[in-house]
Amino acid sequence: MLERRARLSTRVRRKLARAVFEARQDLAYRPRLPGHTIGRHSLARPNLGRHGLTRRSAGSRRTVPFIAVLLVCVLAADVLALGELTSDAANPDVTAAVSQRRAGHGYVAAARQDRAGTAPGTAPDPAGPAAGSPQSPVAQVAPLERLIRPHLFVVAEQPLPAELVEKVRRVKGVADAEVTGAADVTVDGKRVQTMGVDPSTFRAYTPKVTAGTDGLWRNIAAGDMAVSFELGHDGGVKLGSVVEGGGRRLRIGAYATVGMGSIAAIVSKDTAAALGVPDGNALVVSAPKVDSARLRRSLLKILPKGSQVATINPVVVTPKGRTVWPSTAFMSADQLKVALEAAVSKLGRPYVWGAEGPDSFDCSGLVQWAYAQAGVKMPRVTYQQWVTGPQVPLSQAQPGDLLFWRNDPTNPGYISHVAIYWGNGKMLHAPHTGDVVKIANVYTKNLAGVVRVSPQVSARVR
Repeated sequence: MLERRARLSTRVRRKLARAVFEARQDLAYRPRLPGHTIGRHSLARPNLGRHGLTRRSAGSRRTVPFIAVLLVCVLAADVLALGELTSDAANPDVTAAVSQRRAGHGYVAAARQDRAGTAPGTAPDPAGPAAGSPQSPVAQVAPLERLIRPHLFVVAEQPLPAELVEKVRRVKGVADAEVTGAADVTVDGKRVQTMGVDPSTFRAYTPKVTAGTDGLWRNIAAGDMAVSFELGHDGGVKLGSVVEGGGRRLRIGAYATVGMGSIAAIVSKDTAAALGVPDGNALVVSAPKVDSARLRRSLLKILPKGSQVATINPVVVTPKGRTVWPSTAFMSADQLKVALEAAVSKLGRPYVWGAEGPDSFDCSGLVQWAYAQAGVKMPRVTYQQWVTGPQVPLSQAQPGDLLFWRNDPTNPGYISHVAIYWGNGKMLHAPHTGDVVKIANVYTKNLAGVVRVSPQVSARVR
């Protein structure tokens, strides 16, 4: 606070100095001499006669009280600002909220509580505080030391034995592996794939902007749930709100998209256990020097039957020697017609996060459903649909191509929205909670690119 006061005093002095300088400039004003021009327009000759000087002096006299009033206003504003900051200093909850808004990526709920120790605007719960509620003590997490790029996400039906985890770590090409838990949890009435993690170690596997946000990981360690930006922003789960989840009350402590499979929420391992999420049935694998598809096949051979391995941030690798995709690699005219007709038949249906139809949809659910009507097997989530074919320039987009955006500030590289190109600069999409399936103009802000769907490629995306 003392440091902030010092900065404020410096700001006041600067404003005073600027105002005094401007006052001196006004009082020392000299009319421009005749014959000087600005651009092509000559300045009118000033009236230097008696009446001109009288008007000049009167103008100067009027300027002085105006400047005095201005100086008083500047001082008063700064005194008010100083008083506001001093008041905030007396209220640590407000100070915490301000500092949290300035920290990290800006999508972290501040830990706030009133003097009675209960959440603002809520009554004490006889069943006890919500997990991660504002009454929870501040949890500590280890500082971020390095970033680890994840490549594969493994989920098994049962916890993985320690010896099997070590076996995975010894597979050629595997550099790191983080043990987590994963399961579906009903959150705010939505079925959400949730991961239980150790905040101190798991943070290294997340995008840089999220990994470096200390407040986010402290909130998770204290019992909060972090949800993906898509679930929060598009799905209507508000930051800082308390929701029902797995039979418990959970506070939404942050928005954080990790981009691992269909995971849309993160909690600490302790909170995960309380929600019934298995401990240790999932692995996040980093293998930067080997082909992810080949490593995936190798892991499936040693993992228990029924295990799933998803690639993280997959890429389309063009076969050697191929420079042009043959027309037969793409959807036929009949398939495109069926998919577009299916999509347009759902105009007006509501957006519901996680919905796959036929009566409500999210953005990728609409794409998956519409293309399925044409016999095309599409993966479920946007970042997987992004790699269902080659990219083409927007100027060459054709009806039935897919448009993708990177709108997620918590994971700037993540593909977070998809739409179907309709033609003539229009697109068909399911935007967000509170909206409906509609045809709209294509916008290019945060546009990641355009993909022409190849049924053969889309069927292989995992």
